Amino acid sequence: MKNLSEIFGISIDNQEVFKQALTHPSYVQENNLDYLQSYERLEFLGDAVLKLAISDVLYSKYPDYNEGNLSKIRSIAVSDATLFDISEKLGLSEMIILAKHEEKQGCNKLESVCACAFEAVLGAYYLDGKFYQLVNFIKKTFNPYIEYIDTNFEKFNSKAILQEYTQSKTKSVPEYRLVKEIGPAHNKNFEIEVWYDNELIAKGSGKSKKEAEQKGAYEACRKLGVVNCQK
Repeated sequence: MKNLSEIFGISIDNQEVFKQALTHPSYVQENNLDYLQSYERLEFLGDAVLKLAISDVLYSKYPDYNEGNLSKIRSIAVSDATLFDISEKLGLSEMIILAKHEEKQGCNKLESVCACAFEAVLGAYYLDGKFYQLVNFIKKTFNPYIEYIDTNFEKFNSKAILQEYTQSKTKSVPEYRLVKEIGPAHNKNFEIEVWYDNELIAKGSGKSKKEAEQKGAYEACRKLGVVNCQK
């Protein structure tokens, strides 16, 4: 609890709710505990807290953006990939309580697990009566990510950009083919190929299929000279 309080910079009063926030469902199952003692309900609450705080940041930061643009930036800012990166930098992944098997498998390094635990901790802070301190933490922590997303939006939205471009040319859509999947479950790497009109136009790799496809689409956009897709 001391480490958790230090990395978030917010004091903790109700330690039990934070223990729950860090408890993976596998630990609950392994020890025959009530399913409510895992982080899943707190994750639900934390997700709402995070979206509210990010929405507030975006609404104030970009007064000229319509709701569609704000929603697109928010969806990336609160994605598992972003939450995983923040969790790793904070050291939160090392605090997740797992069943023995999942711990040996390194499941605390899985993107989805880290994202769930991060949101659960936000939910715990909300229940602990620290909402305003939490909002300040979220604003400070996520602001660099939001600015990067806004500046490099095409990198995160390349699949949509590529599909719109190809359909305007031939009404065909790109095809993403998984060609390689290597590494253990907690540290996989995916490689995909992007095909268009029966031609291989780009490749991409990443820690998830979605990330690999986005990177492949971005490379395809660059090669095809699509507007706003420049290195």
